[in-house]
Amino acid sequence: MKKIMLLGGNYYQMTAVKAVKELGYYAIDVDYLPNNPAHQYADEYHNISTINKEAVLELAQKLKIDGIVSYASDVSATTAAYVAEKLNLPTNPYEGVMILTHKNLLRKHMENHHFNVPKGKGFKEYYDAYEYFLTLKKPVMIKPVDASGSKGVSKISLENDFKCAYEEALKYSISKNIIVEEFIERDGYQIAGDAFLIDGKVIFAGLMNEHFDKLCNPLVPIGESYPAKLPKKLQEKSVSEIQRLLSTLGMKNGAFNLDFMVTKSGEIYIIEIGPRNGGNLITDTIKCATNIDLAKYTILNAVGMDCSDLIEKVRKDRQKKYYSSYVVHSLADGIYKNLWISDEIKDDIVLSDMFVSSGEKVKMFNHGGFGIGAMIIKHKSMEQMLYRMDNMENFIQAVVAKDGF
Repeated sequence: MKKIMLLGGNYYQMTAVKAVKELGYYAIDVDYLPNNPAHQYADEYHNISTINKEAVLELAQKLKIDGIVSYASDVSATTAAYVAEKLNLPTNPYEGVMILTHKNLLRKHMENHHFNVPKGKGFKEYYDAYEYFLTLKKPVMIKPVDASGSKGVSKISLENDFKCAYEEALKYSISKNIIVEEFIERDGYQIAGDAFLIDGKVIFAGLMNEHFDKLCNPLVPIGESYPAKLPKKLQEKSVSEIQRLLSTLGMKNGAFNLDFMVTKSGEIYIIEIGPRNGGNLITDTIKCATNIDLAKYTILNAVGMDCSDLIEKVRKDRQKKYYSSYVVHSLADGIYKNLWISDEIKDDIVLSDMFVSSGEKVKMFNHGGFGIGAMIIKHKSMEQMLYRMDNMENFIQAVVAKDGF
């Protein structure tokens, strides 16, 4: 029985553990939190930080693993590549994975290879970052270079807001590095989703619309909907740019989480590409819509198994199904009471899990870590799907009492 080490044990990473078990392999989950939910599906788990490369390597050697996966996590993707290279297991190049998981390195690489990139730089020192901020056209984005889930991301225009935005970004940066860059105005939806490479070629590109809550933090995604509302020519152009970027980094096989935008002039701006499957039930939502299980292909790829039948499945995909993922969240700090769901949508919810119980404290949804539940919802049409996702407060609301927090 092949042994697969999975880095991360949160709710969204359960998909990978379950995929390992469905394939008949042995699942070893690694995460520093002993009570994370994915542990319950694993054959064994170990409480080790997934960013501690040497500790994970030592455990992998001891257990004689056959493959290692960082699922839905950028921060542990470099550990997975490092361990796989040391043990001569299937992986993409460690150097390329490092670039993809650090925004400052990625921006520099993209500039060197003539991709569209916003004007920006990475910084370790406050005053250097502040002086550079003053030179940029406003508004400006301030981000940690090595965090995910929109943690520590701010959009500011005023000089007086810089210090707070800088400190917020620094708080979530593992390397204590932040990036300051000009804001790019997109046309239509920001595009997310997952792609899959086989022998260096993008075989599948599951492009999705990314949705944000206009009543909460407009920089934090509340869900993704499939398929993307993007003209065919722009889809082809964006996939071509994604292919070009991954080729310049020597990426060969596996899943890649996508995040890009298109401007009014039709220019593609890649925000980031994570060397892993997406979180927020992206892979699960794509599976509902297409019957293509990218999580299983990720596991098969990790142990060097042939994934070429994915090509045939993509060719046969002619379904017109509309599904979206949705992160249940609170619009304010307070005490969670219950979840209100309208009659209009309740029968279309195909998966629903809550992370909190009545009476628990919840936080306003300022970043991805503050989600209080997750759903997959089916829809009858593109129009219905987009309307619901853009106006979800009319269909689903977390009832929260502000007093007593």
